[in-house]
Amino acid sequence: MKTTQIPNRLSKEKSPYLLQHANNPVDWYPWGDEAFGKAKKEDKPVFLSVGYSTCHWCHVMERESFEDNEVAELLNKHFVSIKVDREERPDIDTIYMAVCQAMTGHGGWPLTVVMTPDKKPFFAGTYFPKKSSRGLPGVIDLISQISSLWENEKERVLSSSREITQFIEDSLAAQVKGELDEDVLHRAYSYFKEAFDREYGGFGRAPKFPTPHNLTFLLRYWKMTGKPEALEMVEKTLDSMYLGGIYDHIGFGFARYATDRKWLVPHFEKMLYDNAQLAIAYLEAFQATGKAKYARAARDIFTYVLRDMTSPGGGFFSAEDADSEGEEGTFYIWTPREITAVLGEDEGNRFCKIYGITDRGNFEEKSIPNLIETGFIEGFDNAREKLFAARARREHPFKDDKILTAWNGLMIAALAFGYRVLGEPKYKKAAESAINFISTKLIRSDGRLLARYRDEEAAYPGYVEDYAFLIWGLIELYEATFTLDHLTTALKLNRDLLRYFWDEENGGLFQYGSDAETLLTRPKETYDGTLPSGNSVAALNFLRLARLTGNTGLPEKAQTQLRAFGGSINDAPAGHTFFLMAVYFNLVPTTEITIVGDPQSGDTKEMLRTVYSRFGPEILVTGKPMNEVTEKLVKVIPSIKGRQAVDGKATAYVCKDFACQEPVTDSEKLASLLWAGKPD
Repeated sequence: MKTTQIPNRLSKEKSPYLLQHANNPVDWYPWGDEAFGKAKKEDKPVFLSVGYSTCHWCHVMERESFEDNEVAELLNKHFVSIKVDREERPDIDTIYMAVCQAMTGHGGWPLTVVMTPDKKPFFAGTYFPKKSSRGLPGVIDLISQISSLWENEKERVLSSSREITQFIEDSLAAQVKGELDEDVLHRAYSYFKEAFDREYGGFGRAPKFPTPHNLTFLLRYWKMTGKPEALEMVEKTLDSMYLGGIYDHIGFGFARYATDRKWLVPHFEKMLYDNAQLAIAYLEAFQATGKAKYARAARDIFTYVLRDMTSPGGGFFSAEDADSEGEEGTFYIWTPREITAVLGEDEGNRFCKIYGITDRGNFEEKSIPNLIETGFIEGFDNAREKLFAARARREHPFKDDKILTAWNGLMIAALAFGYRVLGEPKYKKAAESAINFISTKLIRSDGRLLARYRDEEAAYPGYVEDYAFLIWGLIELYEATFTLDHLTTALKLNRDLLRYFWDEENGGLFQYGSDAETLLTRPKETYDGTLPSGNSVAALNFLRLARLTGNTGLPEKAQTQLRAFGGSINDAPAGHTFFLMAVYFNLVPTTEITIVGDPQSGDTKEMLRTVYSRFGPEILVTGKPMNEVTEKLVKVIPSIKGRQAVDGKATAYVCKDFACQEPVTDSEKLASLLWAGKPD
C-alpha cells in the first residue's frame, strides 16, 4: 500500500540520495541533534539507513518498504528514522559498517542499523525485503521484534549495545606498528599470483571489482623485480575489463563492478572514483608496454568524464545510476532489431556479430555490447557514434551531481597524469578548472577544506580522504604544469592535514578532523578497498612532497606513517596495495629531474615527452623557467637554485641513486640516463 505524502524533513537537504527519500511516508530525519534529541525524549530506538543515490538495492528497499504506508506507519510509531548519504558522511558509514560486518560477517548498502538514542548500535544488516522471504527477515517482522525487545527487555538491549560499542571502538582503534621491508611486497605479489584468474583476468571469481591500485602495485613490482608474470597479470586484467561488458562500448566509461567471472555483466552504475583510478592504471600500462590500446582506454574514460560528468563550473559529478525506467541496465542493453534500426541491415548485423548482440541476449533477454569473444577491433567508431546518438534518446539513468572533494582529487590526478603521458592540453585545462572550482567553492573563509558541494552549498569539514586525494591531484598537476602555486597549495593542505588529523601519540591519520562532530569512535582506515585509504595516499604524498621540496620535517612524518601501520600491513599486505606503493617508493632509489626551459618551447616539451614515455613511478620532476630564479621558487624547491639552461637550450638535471649527473640538453642523452638497464 503506497500513498503520496507531503515532503518530509529530507526535502531541505542537498544530498541527491536524501532528496530521493524526501517524499517517503517514513518520517525521515537527517543525521543531527534534532533526531537524537527526539529519540531520547520519546525513549525510542533509532533506525539508521545508510546508502547512496546510485545504489540499486537502496532503490529496491525504498520501493518495497520506505514508500510503503504500512511500513512507514510502524517505523514512525516505534522508531526515530534517520537517513545518511554515505558519500557525504563516510565517517558515519565507516563506523556503522564496521558494526554490520562484526555482527553479520558481511556488509554493503543499503546499510541498516538500529541503535540507542546515544548512538550505540545493537542490530545491523543490509537489504531487507518488506516481508520475510528467501531466508531474509522482513522489515515488518524486524520492527515488531526489535520494538518488543526495546519495550520488554531494554536492559538486555542496552547491555548488548555497550558491548558492541566497546568492541567497535577497540577494533577501529587497533593499530599494529612495525617495520616494512621488501619482503612485504613479495608476499603481496605471491597472493595475487595465487588468486589470479588466468582465463579472464582479475583475482578470484565473481563478483569482480576493478580495484586499480592492485594493478598499479603489480606494475611497480614488475619494475622492481623484472618478473614478467606481474606485468602479464596487469595486461590480462586490463584487456579483459576493456573487452567486457563492464566497459561501456557505446558511451565509454567503466561500471562499478562485474557480477560474473568474465567481466560481462556489470552492476551498471558508473562512479567517478573508479574511472579516475582506471584511467591512471591504463596510462601506466601504456607507459610500461607502449601498447596504444591502453592509451585509447584512458582517452575513452576522459572523453566520458569531460562529456558527461563535468559541471559548468569545472567540478566533477559523482556518479550515474544503474537503473532507468525502474530497471537495472535498461539504458545500456540492445536487441539486434534495435541495432539494425539505427545502422541498417548490413552494418547492423556486422556490429551485432562483433559485439555479441544476439536474439537470445546475455542480460534480461537483451544484450550487453562486449568484445569478449572477438578481441580488440578497430573501425566501428562511426557506428558507435550513431548508436550513442540513438541511445541518448532513451530515458537516462539518474546522475548524482554533487561534487565531492575527494573524488575530484582523484580525477584531477588522473587528468594531470593523462596530460603528462598523452600530451593532450584539454586534460590539463580540465584538471586546472577543477582545482579552481574547489579553491573557490570548497574552501571555507578560514582555509578549512570542505567535503561536498551541491546547489550553491558547500558542507561538512573535509575528511582525511579529501585532503589526501586533493594533495595527490595537486602534486600531479604541479608535475604536469610546473605552476608553483599547485605545489605550495599542496604543502599548505598537507600542513592542515597534519593539524586536524594526525595522531601525535601513535602516528597515523584519523578519518575525521579534530574540529568535526565527535562520533562513537574516531577510526583510522588503512584498508585499500574500492578506494585507497586516506592513510595510504597520505603516506605516498609525504614521501613525494619531501623529495620534491626538500622539506626537512616531512621525511620524519613519512617514516612515522609507514611504521605506524607496519604490523597491520605485514599481516595482510594484499589488502593494502596503495600503502605498498608508498613502501615501494620508500625502498627504491628515486630519480629527481629538473627541467630548465620555457614550458611552451618545443625542446622543453620533447624532454618531458622523453621523461613520460616510459613507466617511471620513482621519478619526480620539477621545472624552472629559462634562467629565471625567484625567491619564492627557491624557498619551496631549494635544489633548483643554481640550475641554469646550457647554451640557451632546454636543460635536464638528473639526480639518481643519490648522485647528480652532468646536465644534458639532448633528449636521447636524457633517455639514456633514465632508462639504461630498465625492463622492457
